[in-house]
Amino acid sequence: MKAKVFIDGDVGTTGLQIRARLEGRADIELLRLPEDQRKDPARRKEMLNTADVAILCLPDDAARGSVALVDNPETKIVDASTAHRVADGWTYGFPEYKAGQRDAIAGATRVSNPGCYAITSVAMLYPLIHDGVVPEDWPITINAVSGYSGGGKDLIAAFEDEVSPNHTDSAFYAYGLNLKHKHLPEITKWSGLAHAPVFVPSVGRYHQGMIVQVPLPLWSMPDTSTPEAVHATLTNHYAGSRFVSVAPLTDTVGMSKLNPEDLNGTNELRLHVFASADMKQAVVMGLIDNLGKGASGQAVQNVNLMLGMPEDSGLTSDRPN
Repeated sequence: MKAKVFIDGDVGTTGLQIRARLEGRADIELLRLPEDQRKDPARRKEMLNTADVAILCLPDDAARGSVALVDNPETKIVDASTAHRVADGWTYGFPEYKAGQRDAIAGATRVSNPGCYAITSVAMLYPLIHDGVVPEDWPITINAVSGYSGGGKDLIAAFEDEVSPNHTDSAFYAYGLNLKHKHLPEITKWSGLAHAPVFVPSVGRYHQGMIVQVPLPLWSMPDTSTPEAVHATLTNHYAGSRFVSVAPLTDTVGMSKLNPEDLNGTNELRLHVFASADMKQAVVMGLIDNLGKGASGQAVQNVNLMLGMPEDSGLTSDRPN
């Protein structure tokens, strides 16, 4: 019997990507409402409670409203909004996060899908803090650049549509300058940081792909904090992972650039450790498709786990070289 999946908000950027990854699968039946019924609360409630898994691709308040409509105890929910990422009773949907997380997701009825900046930051920071390579109270800074698709339809229009009221000719700009980006609570909690990091994101004139950077002034950290220790900690943490990898130090030594688009179209996250010649400074960089492992791909991975299906179903792709 096919599992029934309903995407509440399947006309937005993330919803469309999830639908594309699920359409045509022999093990899943996608439930859909006609366009004129998408905002009908009664019909949405019917779909939500008919589904084995409901995926919410909505603004935060709307996502909370959808959760309130679910009264079928058998309906499982994956919420792609920010609404429940640090909420009690919700499982954080990053299977590679730590030992036991994959099983926790598989047994959960409420899963919060991570944010793109957050999942990349947490992937770098949690192992380092957990293993004591980076102190939990260290004043962490994070810099990042994303393709404009991360801002949804409005930002896509701003970059691509010359008649958009918000049209921009900028090649690149920093934002979140009030230092209160919506991913900060999620990054702080799931990284294990004692204090929120200083996080400065930016957007470039390209559609998708993301690099997140965490600089580490090793000279001022405990003596055990070395580039080799940073790399070994990350490598050991993600050993055997299907979707998260760590580039060998022998590769990063010879690299002169990192392209944010290199993993586009995949559900992969790749970490890199770069070090200064004197080994007193390092920077960890995470490379991810903000629409893949940073959104729709991760949602599908979580759905697969929650339905007891192969974890990589619908997530294979031809990765660019």
